[in-house]
Amino acid sequence: MNIFSRFYCRVYQIIMRCFLPLLPYREPKLLGGYEELLKVLEESNLDNIMLITGKVVRGLGLTKALEDFLVENGVSFTIFDETVPNPTTQNVEDALKLYLENNCQGLIAFGGGSVIDCAKAVGARVACPNKSLKDMKGLLKVNRKLPLLVAIPTTAGTGSEATVTAVITDSENHKKFIINDFDLIPNYAILDAKLTLNLPARTTALTGLDALTHAIEAYIGRSTTRTTRRNALMAIKLIFENIETAYVDGANIQARKRMLKASYRAGLAFTKSYVGYVHAISHSLGGKYNISHGLANAIILPYMLRKYGKSIHKKLWNIGKKIGLFESSISYEDGANIVISKIEEINKNLNVPTKIKEIQEMDIPELAKIATKEANPLYPVPKLFTSKTLADIYYQIKE
Repeated sequence: MNIFSRFYCRVYQIIMRCFLPLLPYREPKLLGGYEELLKVLEESNLDNIMLITGKVVRGLGLTKALEDFLVENGVSFTIFDETVPNPTTQNVEDALKLYLENNCQGLIAFGGGSVIDCAKAVGARVACPNKSLKDMKGLLKVNRKLPLLVAIPTTAGTGSEATVTAVITDSENHKKFIINDFDLIPNYAILDAKLTLNLPARTTALTGLDALTHAIEAYIGRSTTRTTRRNALMAIKLIFENIETAYVDGANIQARKRMLKASYRAGLAFTKSYVGYVHAISHSLGGKYNISHGLANAIILPYMLRKYGKSIHKKLWNIGKKIGLFESSISYEDGANIVISKIEEINKNLNVPTKIKEIQEMDIPELAKIATKEANPLYPVPKLFTSKTLADIYYQIKE
């Protein structure tokens, strides 16, 4: 990267970091259950809402208790259960049409990150009827209060219930884009570990590793605060200690609770401190090949950490020391390698591959450009890379 591009990226990031304490970040208010949800609806004078979910979640019967509760308490609702993994602009427009046709007044997102992102995007379209989703791409393009949004995550991974972000795929060109706005943070969230008990082992693994990537990228970036570092470290420790238990013994409610807490804490960390090149590459792969976001993150993470080299050795050392992987007498480089090796060990134990077979060599230059455009200058990465350097990662992970 030439000196002028480097200067521009770092100045942009410094300015963003200086304004960080002044920005209107907020946490969703956590509700204890459906009784508290009903109270919120009553206080907000809402009696007609949209429940956004997916066919798998609804097919497993996870939404039944909520549906029955709403019926029993006289709350009208419309269900949109067509949310797809990596929700598309068309997916959002279909949900929006149903929302408007039924005169809905608020949104409940019941599912994983794709469902919550879809609900956020629907809310943004309701708030900004004259803007397309692509018009809202980037930073602070919504700038309107959304209808009431309650997030009920059924996976312990994305942390989307706590973030300013919605990731949407353009139906026309199959490229992912990000909408970042404080108004996208859900008003309320319900963290119920019982909803994650039916998760397949593979989903448990990939969503948990998604949360790990959030926490690590937030921690090693150049725009952290004491609070984001604390949340990130808490998330990393909880994931290291519980993800394999949750994977092997899905009925272990304590492991499930800790993983859900880790996902939430990681979400709080990265929504302020942002992510990095792992996510930029992952988004490009998801848009092009519809690869699971958690899977892509899990595979890319150790490769990228090694690519950053000594620029993150001290921070990785600090992670390892804080969560008890080694004593403080070890060198920064050795400590960093232990942390990366631990991540690789967890990936192996969770049956995560080390390569992505879908990647086509002829696509790599364009994918690298897409990832670079997403990351620079927004993401406060430890070390700045050009698209040529990022292309090396694609070649490394290509089967």
